[in-house]
Amino acid sequence: MTATTPPQINQKLNLQLWWFTALLIAVNVGLFAWQILSGVNITDPSTKDAIAWGADFSPLTFSGQPERLFSSMFFHFGLIHLMLNMWALYIFGSVAEQLFGRGYYIGMYLLAGLMGNLLSSYLTILNGHELLQQLAFGADIQASLLPRISAGASGAVMGLGAALTVISLLPPLPQQRFLLDKKTLVLIMAINLVFGFTVSGINNAAHIGGMLMGAALAGAWYASQKTAKTIAMQIAVLILCTILLLAFYAYCSALSTALQHLWYEILLQYL
Repeated sequence: MTATTPPQINQKLNLQLWWFTALLIAVNVGLFAWQILSGVNITDPSTKDAIAWGADFSPLTFSGQPERLFSSMFFHFGLIHLMLNMWALYIFGSVAEQLFGRGYYIGMYLLAGLMGNLLSSYLTILNGHELLQQLAFGADIQASLLPRISAGASGAVMGLGAALTVISLLPPLPQQRFLLDKKTLVLIMAINLVFGFTVSGINNAAHIGGMLMGAALAGAWYASQKTAKTIAMQIAVLILCTILLLAFYAYCSALSTALQHLWYEILLQYL
């Protein structure tokens, strides 16, 4: 470096600035390693293994195991699934943690992941009601209506991506830590949505749910930066979103009551 060359500053490499993101990556990788050492297939986990390790499966999630909405965020269907999600988490998370502040970032990550899983479950429940109608009229059962096992951090990660995209589209704040490339972010999010709609095996509902929560929280964060009570507003927003999620879960639970017998019959085939 010469005297006229400005110093290179790479905040991403300073782990102290995004240590919670690093912790999330370490936890996901550590759990995956534990699963492999326990005998789970490294490329294609079985249905029973996925369920045993906490994957989201609506017949179980809404039959007394709501913790699957959270635990499924830390289970991945093979090494490729894990690597893609952890790479995206590093790219988005290392910036989002510094931009939004660690406390708000943690709330955003968890709420986006839970919202993604809940929206996916809601659609599964609607499919279940349609399946009941088909059975009542003796019609052929559509396999696409059967509940599916889902897992992964992608809902939460897509929430972070959507949050950064929203901030990139708004006028930069005077104290904003990063100037974000809106064209790149919009392109990345659009490609992910297109893949979700066109490639089988991707839980696009979880992606969309996470994106909606991330976008909403980003908008609220941006507004809070223009008030005198920034922290108080951010806490209030996180509490409000938590309450709304609980209300959404209660609604889904009530909607799933009529499906308990159907889901019991499905569980007999899986367990």
